[in-house]
Amino acid sequence: MRESLTSSLRANIGSCAVIGAVVTALAGAFAATAGWLSPGRLTPTKIVDALAPAGGPALGHRRNHAKGICFTGVFESNGRGAAYSRATVFAPGAFAALGRFNLGTADPNAPDATVRVRGLGLQITAADGAVWRSAMIDPPFFPVSTPQAFYDLLLASRSKDPEAMKAFAAAHPEFKTFGAWAASAPWTASYAEERYNGLNAFLFVDASGAERPVRWSFVPQAPVVPISSQDLAKLGPDHLEREIAERVARAPQRWTAQVTLAEPGDATADPSQAWPATRTTVEIGTLVVQAIEAEADGPCREINFDPTVLPDGIRVSDDPFPAARSAAYARSYDLRTAEAKHYPARAASKGE
Repeated sequence: MRESLTSSLRANIGSCAVIGAVVTALAGAFAATAGWLSPGRLTPTKIVDALAPAGGPALGHRRNHAKGICFTGVFESNGRGAAYSRATVFAPGAFAALGRFNLGTADPNAPDATVRVRGLGLQITAADGAVWRSAMIDPPFFPVSTPQAFYDLLLASRSKDPEAMKAFAAAHPEFKTFGAWAASAPWTASYAEERYNGLNAFLFVDASGAERPVRWSFVPQAPVVPISSQDLAKLGPDHLEREIAERVARAPQRWTAQVTLAEPGDATADPSQAWPATRTTVEIGTLVVQAIEAEADGPCREINFDPTVLPDGIRVSDDPFPAARSAAYARSYDLRTAEAKHYPARAASKGE
């Protein structure tokens, strides 16, 4: 990918269509951090504007991850997280959870099989009212290492210059790793079979004030059944929403919450770098999804899954991306709420 757009991108991503899907899938992840906002540099507006497809944004919808469905349930904390964080959400007990399964696309009507990345927005509220929000996706790492690189990727993917992606790939060799994942990772036919990863590093703060960098993931307890994108397409354009609603109606679905503890030298400011598989992983509880609701009238509709909304006991690290995402999410939220009158009409067109 670094040397030749024709050979490397074709080998690692498969086709220009896949490249476009990957870029769109991740487009809601980043903007510039507040500290970077200066004339001529990145702003949330620039990033959010870059998300829009050629025909313009879907008014009233999230500017990315626009296709999704709400859920409610509980987070069953087993108490093990309390050894690493004083956040009350890690005390033993069951705490209210709500969230949103989604596809990484700016098009709320996109067929499921055309979108490579899936996401989970999650809010957990502890007994004392403390709130933990997280926005996760299913890739194990991000395609680039900096917000500026991500913005450059957006621009390159939309450029009419046939050399644009070649130049981008040459300047960002980490993109090759992500391309290989996009080309080879198995698809599934259910949101319930996906592992959702928080790619950014955060700091857990324990009762003594000691800090430790962590990343977290929610691992499905449902058996994972691989499927090809071609077979997924045969199930219908909106299969994932229908399937998760039917599955949860039969029985609650569960994910094991895992926290991975960093060791000295692990990259905490670069989500394109996976930590070694040998790192200690602690199971801290279980997310139980108990009910599914259409987004139009569901509890997730007005939630901004801002990853910097954290309880005491969890802090941002030197990773710049949570603040970057927060800025972009805020801009997207302001736009879609101002356009609320457009949302029901678009939802009705999908039969919701």
